This record gives sequence, C-alpha cells and structure tokens, in this order.
Amino acid sequence: MKLDVIYQKDVSKGLEELPDRSIQCCVTSPPYYGLRDYGMKGQIGIENTPEKYIKKLTEVFREVKRVLCDTGTLWIVIADSYAGSGKGAWKNKSKSKETYIPDPGSTVTRLRTVRGTVKPKDMIGIPWMLAFALRDDGWYLRQDIIWAKPNPMPESVRDRCTKSHEYIFLFSKSRKYYFNADAVKEPIAASSAARLAQDIARQRGSVRVPGKKNGPMKAVIGKGSSRTFRGGGAYTGAKSFHNSTPAARNSHGNVPNESGLRNKRSVWTVATVGYKKAHFATFPPKLIEPCIIAGTPTGGIVLDPFIGTGTTGEVAKKNGRHYIGYELNPEYIELAQDRIFERI
Repeated sequence: MKLDVIYQKDVSKGLEELPDRSIQCCVTSPPYYGLRDYGMKGQIGIENTPEKYIKKLTEVFREVKRVLCDTGTLWIVIADSYAGSGKGAWKNKSKSKETYIPDPGSTVTRLRTVRGTVKPKDMIGIPWMLAFALRDDGWYLRQDIIWAKPNPMPESVRDRCTKSHEYIFLFSKSRKYYFNADAVKEPIAASSAARLAQDIARQRGSVRVPGKKNGPMKAVIGKGSSRTFRGGGAYTGAKSFHNSTPAARNSHGNVPNESGLRNKRSVWTVATVGYKKAHFATFPPKLIEPCIIAGTPTGGIVLDPFIGTGTTGEVAKKNGRHYIGYELNPEYIELAQDRIFERI
C-alpha cells in the first residue's frame, strides 16, 4: 500500500484495493448535492434525487468503514442544499424553477425539479439525511460540529437569514475509538481565567439565595473531596463522606485547571480562505487540522476519498501524518500535488 499518494480513479473502485483495517482516520468533504457538475464520469452530487445521492455516499462510506481500523474515526464536512432555489437568476422565470444557471456554461449544476415530499424552496436536510443513513448503516454517530463562518458567502435572500455555517460530523467505527482530546484542547475563556486567578481566601463572595445560611458563595478552585461532592453529602445522606478508600474520596470534586486549557467545544469559528490556483472554494486547513490531530496518532494514515485540491494531504503532512487520496479530476490532482509539496 503506497502512502502520500493521490489516485485518479473512482473512489468506489479505488477503495477496494486497500486492505482491511489499514487506515487510522478518514477526513473528507464529499461533493455537495446539486452544487457543481464537474463533467466527470462517475461523479457524485448530480443524482436525480437526494435519496440517490445519500445512497451513493452511504455505499462509499461503507467501504471506508471496511478499511478503517477498529478504533478509526470518520469526519465529514458537509453543507445543505435547497430545492429549487439558489444564488443566481433562473433560466425560465415563467415556469417552475427547474434550472438554476447563475453563470451559463459554468460548472454550476443545473438542478432538476425536486419531486416528492421536498417542495420548491425547501431546505433539503442533506447533512442529517446522510448522518442518519450512516448511523443506520452501522456507524456510531458521535457528534455534530458546527463550522461557523465569520465571512460567509453573501446572499440576496429576503425571506430567511444568510447561511453562515456548515456541519462536521464525527463518526466512529466502534464504540471505543481513538480520540486525542488533549491534543486539541483550547484556551479557557478570559472570564474563567480571571475567576481561577482570584484569591479565594480574601473573597467576599456573592450573596446566596434566600434561606441559605452557610455564608456567601465563593469561586471554587482546587480539587474537592467527598465532602464537596454533590452538595457535600446532602444528596447521599452523608454516606459519601465514608467511601471505601481515601483514593475514592479524593477522586470526587473538581480537578484544578493548571494548564489554562479546556476541552474543545463543538462550534468551530474558522474563516473561509481561498486557494489562489483554484477557481472554487476549498475548506480551510485550520478547519480540519483538529480532526486529523485528534483522530490520528503521529505517523498514522489519513484517508480522503474526495481529496479535491489536497487540503487533507497538506494538513496531514504538516502534522506528521501520511495520507491517501482519491480524485477523478486530473486538474485537481495537479493542483493538490503542487499545493502539498510546495508547502511542506
């Protein structure tokens, strides 16, 4: 199995060549539904219905699951699509909005009329359709992460808010999996830092609710004991004061935060960035760096079945990981190779 390589082939066929349990982590962003027609045979994203699109992706990720090791994770960056709406003019304004062409002749997909329960102007719900389909297919759906964009694409809509977020879904192959939470911790809030810096002994504290007679409430710092656990024994009839061993008693309460860091939260604010050699948006390296660092040990292998212009490969190499990617478009592969090797 070759590492640090991008294969120009259909991902469904390419993944068949990888051994079982050979990959530590998969980080990817599949082609969004109804966004672009790349003119490539076997491309995903221009299916007649959302259901067919989800079915195709489910089949791809089923094969990804096979090649992942038992402790492997899958991270998917994906956005939603609207039925019969967009950001440009309609080709035929006198009829139902079937064909969206903001730039005739461009790669932007010409959307068909969406039939069934999805009505014109409906938000389809693609991210959650995919999330539930993969969960039904055996994946563990562990988390939805919000990618908040401080510089979203402007929209001229007047009947809804401008969309400024996408989703990152975290899936695992097994109930227990590799996740290095310490490697992606983030700084605590300034208010928390100020509270932890207080001199507890000299605090006046704040007034407790009426009826409380045990003095003003002060900021707690340091590690508690069985006497400070869940109300100091009030909820356990003082039984928590008599745990079996000193180790058990000392295990209760708060652990002092001496690092100034906290567990990473589920809303990631990352600005979109352009890639000068590409004529379309790519996800920013900072967005997927936590996915790769948390999901893969140093020296591990990251898979991207839709690698595009190579962001995943670039971030993997920068952080001491290997990558394997698949891409149909030879122009994108050339961009990816230039990008990865010129920035290492």
